[in-house]
Amino acid sequence: MTFVSIIIPCYNEQATIRLLLDAIYHQTYPRSDMEVIIADGFSTDQTRQEIAKFQDAYPALAVRIVDNHKRTIPSGLNRALEASRGDIIIRLDAHSTPALTYVERCVSGLQTGLGENVGGVWDIQPGSHRWISVVIAAAAAHPLGVGDALYRLNSQPGEVDTVPFGAYRRETFERVGRWDENLLTNEDYELNTRIRQSGGKIWLDPAIRSIYFARPTLSALARQYWRYGFWKWRMLRRYPKTLRPRQALPPLFVLSLIILAVLSFFCTQAAWVLLLEICLYLAILIAGSISTARQRGDWRLAFGVPLAIATMHISWGSGFLASMLTSPGQRSDLPSAKEN
Repeated sequence: MTFVSIIIPCYNEQATIRLLLDAIYHQTYPRSDMEVIIADGFSTDQTRQEIAKFQDAYPALAVRIVDNHKRTIPSGLNRALEASRGDIIIRLDAHSTPALTYVERCVSGLQTGLGENVGGVWDIQPGSHRWISVVIAAAAAHPLGVGDALYRLNSQPGEVDTVPFGAYRRETFERVGRWDENLLTNEDYELNTRIRQSGGKIWLDPAIRSIYFARPTLSALARQYWRYGFWKWRMLRRYPKTLRPRQALPPLFVLSLIILAVLSFFCTQAAWVLLLEICLYLAILIAGSISTARQRGDWRLAFGVPLAIATMHISWGSGFLASMLTSPGQRSDLPSAKEN
């Protein structure tokens, strides 16, 4: 049986870390052939205590903590990778829970040669019991919110640009390198780009499933997507051909709002165009959210989901434009990326 190392970057995840560790413990893959390496960025909550409780209660699963001094996601992944000893590396997040067959299916996919990185789809769940969290989770899985990001949708198996929480052979890192610590988000996409450019395949298997807990508030969602947009531009400077239409639309939309808002002070027609654009945008979002509201039996979602999607679009687009204006920027000027 191939030995598997599960590596996890972590910072202040006391609410979900036990859910993740419990899910790993109950995997169909043998515990004796797994280890868990958690790279913690010196959490200030009870995360380490929760991990210690698990270690005491379930010694059959090897769980280790390594310090992540830089307190960023890619540095945490690299520190965990350095401490690992498995031939297969599976990357998970501390606010996720894999399905019981997750590890087994990832290993099988790699061993049958489906790709150099094999992953699956997200079942996005609310980050809290509040209604706004339900709205955000629905938006994060809606095509208007995520476009053609197939791992967020129920899709067919096949070759894709990227997958979340991938599974790799150790030799892949020896060939293409590790996660780039200069990119504080988009680190998985960038690594997958290097794999694809070297001739490797990224394979999505919808039978490989994990629960991902969405951000619980609109402010947290806005910060998350602002970082996504900011660092996407930094990655695109290296790999401009990886730009997808869904990624170009939010910055163009935000730019149009800014230009029309400025012109409105001098031109009445610009104000009318701005109003028309906003009304048309909201109408599209509401129309697109009706099916979600109908399926879930909650018609408030027809108005709540557009609010969350608009937050995602505007935050992502604003972060992208801010990155363009400040590029190349100094490290001290860059936003925090402790969260994924």
